Amino acid sequence: MDIKEIRALIDLMKKNGLAVFKMEKEGFKITLQMAGAESAPVPTYAVAPQIAAPQQPAAPAAAPAASEAPAASNLKEITSPMVGTFYSAPSPDSPPYVEVGQTVTPDTVVCIVEAMKVMNEIKAEVAGVIAEVVAENGKPVQFGQTLFRVK
Repeated sequence: MDIKEIRALIDLMKKNGLAVFKMEKEGFKITLQMAGAESAPVPTYAVAPQIAAPQQPAAPAAAPAASEAPAASNLKEITSPMVGTFYSAPSPDSPPYVEVGQTVTPDTVVCIVEAMKVMNEIKAEVAGVIAEVVAENGKPVQFGQTLFRVK
């Protein structure tokens, strides 16, 4: 990624009112944060193997998560790291990555979130047993939205 592409990302952030933008691609990660954005300081560049896409500020996404938490306080949640479309399987005719009752490890791929026409595999990042699939296949998800609950 060159400076021209980064400037284009900044222009898109301004145009769409985004406070934070994160992208990971082939061992390259960039996080852009607008001045005055209300979130923890994050590194601007780092190396990571996953791909990510634009994210909305954490404040609006926190409200839905807070309302869901009391109902399932003993469960761990797998949340969406980005805004996009949730897919439970790699293709329409394939079985889902995970189902209720299935054991997962932190490296288990649990779903795909499509963002900007890029299919991003989402890993569990927790160990346990899938207790609930919260997101609907083919439906939009927001940054921080609960996708799965794990026992």
